[in-house]
Amino acid sequence: MTTDPAPQHPETAPSEVPTIVVGLAPHQSEAVVTTAARLARELRAHLVCAWVDPAQMTVTTGADGAVVTVPLDPDAADDDPDSTGAADDALAAELHRVLDVHGVSWEMRTLAGAPAREIAQLADEVAAALIVVGTRQKGLRESVREFVSGSVAVQLAHRQHRPLVVVPLDPVGLDDVLPWDTDD
Repeated sequence: MTTDPAPQHPETAPSEVPTIVVGLAPHQSEAVVTTAARLARELRAHLVCAWVDPAQMTVTTGADGAVVTVPLDPDAADDDPDSTGAADDALAAELHRVLDVHGVSWEMRTLAGAPAREIAQLADEVAAALIVVGTRQKGLRESVREFVSGSVAVQLAHRQHRPLVVVPLDPVGLDDVLPWDTDD
């Protein structure tokens, strides 16, 4: 898999404008992207939408910024070699649907590896003013993923120096049990 870091709207992304990085997750609520778009509009910032595939690892990055990745599981590449491209296209179409109404300059980056590390490295690379991510979503799969790898928001809050905006995706009431305090 290779990705092209070229902006979707390069004519509106001059280098002197601030940059906001937004971390995307599969099946994530569009509230995260919408929040990032509103911030970008208010701050007159360029938005870099980053999706990190934790099932892939980066092999090399070309001089042009193109990233070459391989699956962590070599058998996974044999399952559907075109699935990544189709997923990127679907994500780009969804981002166009959500972001174009906000009138902000944006681009999409597909990364590979540990999400918090990759998002932090991208933020360094583009000298981002801030990072936007969502909270975890309820569900067994998300609970297991977070148990194994930790919350992306928590890792970013402790491992990088930029302001972090965390968008609540499934908040509970002040008197309700917190998701990590349940016996599920």
